[in-house]
Amino acid sequence: MLRRFIPVVATALVALWLPRTEAADRTAPAARCVPPDAIMGVEISRPQALLDLVLSPKAMEFIASLPAYQRAAADGKFREMQAGIAFLEGRLGVKWPEALGKLLGGGVLLTVHPHEGVVLIVDAQDGQLLRDLHQVLLEIAQGEAAKAGQPDRVRSQPYAGETVWTFGNNEAHALLGNRLVLSNRAALVNEVLDLRAKGTASLASQAGYQGAKQAAGRETVGLAFADLKVLKQLPNVRKALTRPDNPLAALLFAAVAEAANHADWLGLGLNLQDNTLRFKAVLDAGGTPAGSKAAFAVPRRAGDGALPNLAVPGLIAGVSLYRDLRGFYAAKDELFPERTSGLIFFENMMGIFFSGRDLTDEVLAETRPEIRLVVARQKYDPALGPPRIQLPGFAAVFHVQHAEKTGEMAEEAWQKALGLVNFTRGQKAEPGLILDRDVHDGVRYSLARFSTSQVKDKAEPDVRFNFCPALARVGDFLVLSSTDGLAKDLIDALKKETAQSVRAIAQAHSLIEVDGAQLAAILKANRGAMVRQSMVEKGKTQQQAESELDILVDLLGRVARAKLDVGTADGRPEARLDVKLDLP
Repeated sequence: MLRRFIPVVATALVALWLPRTEAADRTAPAARCVPPDAIMGVEISRPQALLDLVLSPKAMEFIASLPAYQRAAADGKFREMQAGIAFLEGRLGVKWPEALGKLLGGGVLLTVHPHEGVVLIVDAQDGQLLRDLHQVLLEIAQGEAAKAGQPDRVRSQPYAGETVWTFGNNEAHALLGNRLVLSNRAALVNEVLDLRAKGTASLASQAGYQGAKQAAGRETVGLAFADLKVLKQLPNVRKALTRPDNPLAALLFAAVAEAANHADWLGLGLNLQDNTLRFKAVLDAGGTPAGSKAAFAVPRRAGDGALPNLAVPGLIAGVSLYRDLRGFYAAKDELFPERTSGLIFFENMMGIFFSGRDLTDEVLAETRPEIRLVVARQKYDPALGPPRIQLPGFAAVFHVQHAEKTGEMAEEAWQKALGLVNFTRGQKAEPGLILDRDVHDGVRYSLARFSTSQVKDKAEPDVRFNFCPALARVGDFLVLSSTDGLAKDLIDALKKETAQSVRAIAQAHSLIEVDGAQLAAILKANRGAMVRQSMVEKGKTQQQAESELDILVDLLGRVARAKLDVGTADGRPEARLDVKLDLP
């Protein structure tokens, strides 16, 4: 009941305080008081929106229901922390959820500067509460310093007409009306005070900050920004953007790395609507040039782009990519001047599977840029039951040029690959796959399965029964699946998509969607095996391993849906991430 009256009380207190804080009202925005050499930072302009989400009764009930929280609540240190919070509540005369809103409600800005300098600026809605809290913390710090025999550790000195405090350990801070300025260096606090007085060049005039602000929009809850010119001077960052070591990583992230390599700044905006967190990241660089080594990952024509993800039962994750595989492989010498042993092995195996056909001009040239990957929970044979470790089904769906010709070529390669698998398993005296053909909704497809006739323990079948690989062709699409069940679902999805004439998402080169509840369910189904693995490989106790996994499962279970869309908008690289939360 009390929570219903908090907004009314807070509004009333702010209204009563206005006549007494006329000077604070004229305080410049925090960004105008921060030195312009900030490398990166985070600004929360509407903290109350985030606090309302995190401190809502639904969210608090969910957190309190977590096993990890309940175990922590029983710990002595947790009770000490609660006692400390209760002490502050008593001294300040306000409960901590309401206090957070009053102390942070005006906005928060955190910036990182060269030589590991950090500045935090907090604008409180209630300046008196901020001063009361400072007085309490000052008394505690003075008491601790006296006990340690270092009373001079807590001190203050005047600067630019204000008082700069330090409680020790290189910390320095100042109270400016409703504003707290805090840093790990006294010199940075002094710079903030100088900028406040003189109004010279500041973070607000920095191109990266201005771009991030514009990209985030007016309704933003918060934003982050980074000076990429500085970050790219770090050896690891520079190497990651210019010399990809892993072919798969290059295939997936080359376009993003290329855009970042030509950008001076990065902006990230956050909005909140109906329990959905909406992130938008923008780089200041233009589009990827046609001759770039990452050109294979960027749509060239206006209507080109990744296709929408396919919807199948039990979908855990869907990934849709726009990647010109022929262009990617043709640029391998430029992308990987020193080809890895893994890439050489891949080339040799492809030569066997595709009967010596040229991989670039005869095999990959038959694929179109639209590629989709699907991960979904499996439906197991009820007569056998689920294996002791349950793996999700996964599949790749390729859009091809000459469907019949490419289908036959893929069938030949697929059968050779299964033959190699059977030969290898036979050498180890392990059961092999039995090749078969089946029909689903008029589509004839190939599959391979493990025989169940010799299975003795049907209570916990072997891990191999997670696999029943299948190959199917549906129109211009080629499906390669780890299970025949998922292959059937994809046949249905592709037929439905064809009937609806689904179009590509213009200028999007990567689309990723994840169902948190389904992902949590597959982890929960393998809880015992994952706990044992954590105990053996990481040396965790059973309680620690269970606690870590339970936290992960609980958090994932509250992500109803996450969707990442990466591409180009208005000539600039842009990424959008929506995370819809499922609060009880």
